[in-house]
Amino acid sequence: MITKLLSFAALSVAIYFLIAIGLILSQWPKALPEREGLDFSKILQGKGTPADSARFRLETFEARDGNTLGYRHVKAEGAEDVPLIIMLHGSGWYHGQFDRLAYALRDVAEVKALTLRGHGNGPDKTGDVRYIGQLEDDIADLIGETDREVVLLGHSSGGGLAVRFAGGEHGGKVDSMILLAPFLKYNAPTTRQNSGGWAYTLTRRIIGLSMLSSAGIHALDGLAVIQFTMPREVLSGPQGKHATTRYSWRLNTSYAPRAQYLSDLAALPRFTLIAGRKDEAFIADGYEPLMSSVTDKGTYALVDGVGHLDVVDAPQTEALIREHLRERSRDR
Repeated sequence: MITKLLSFAALSVAIYFLIAIGLILSQWPKALPEREGLDFSKILQGKGTPADSARFRLETFEARDGNTLGYRHVKAEGAEDVPLIIMLHGSGWYHGQFDRLAYALRDVAEVKALTLRGHGNGPDKTGDVRYIGQLEDDIADLIGETDREVVLLGHSSGGGLAVRFAGGEHGGKVDSMILLAPFLKYNAPTTRQNSGGWAYTLTRRIIGLSMLSSAGIHALDGLAVIQFTMPREVLSGPQGKHATTRYSWRLNTSYAPRAQYLSDLAALPRFTLIAGRKDEAFIADGYEPLMSSVTDKGTYALVDGVGHLDVVDAPQTEALIREHLRERSRDR
């Protein structure tokens, strides 16, 4: 009897792994067709970069694994005793997304806009990290040990990473957050199908890799599981060298809230959420009903006539960030 039970158990395990491998091998990255997605028109026109952005300092810091990562540093002379804002860019992009916003806020904050690991010309393979959770460790290392007020600002997937950070071991390093149209999870009621055409997800491969991960097997975590429909005009232009068009399983997992994303949302410190009413990727008016069901720490603002990418540089966004900083100052 025991022998039969052991044989059945072994067969079940073998079937489990065969199913996982079959799902992984059933999907591969492919050339994506031109289709409607996010509106990059202002980026293509260079409207997201101030004329004197060359004056920004590009600096580096050493992460706990010994590698150096780059960030854009903006701080006005004489602006002392101001909050530190760490800015996290959206999927497929880099710190340059925040050039205009960071420069505009230089009188009220010190800003460090990070190019996340796996993006740009970082120390690791483009589109990959070394382990799940490494992005959070990198953010914690950039913040370091400080008594200053720290504000974590993230756009899109960067906003999702900020939410993940709140629910992780380093969440106590941040005093407040600013979430710009954050990605909460693929199955959250705020997410449009394929993020409005931006993302092509290898769903079967993700399921297979999730099965292996649940069994403690991570040898295939570097396989690509999501691609982005970055416009050809961007890829062939001057900013194309900064674009990342696909993510591995471990990077994609690291760049979003956990599966139980409501728990990460519940862990958020005081935050301001800003989204454009014309957001192509997410359902802007769905944020407050969802998030207020698990936390009362949020302030929500929807900006008329603004899409997903444009919310970063909208004048209303800068005004709302300034108000957030003033409120935090009054609370301290």
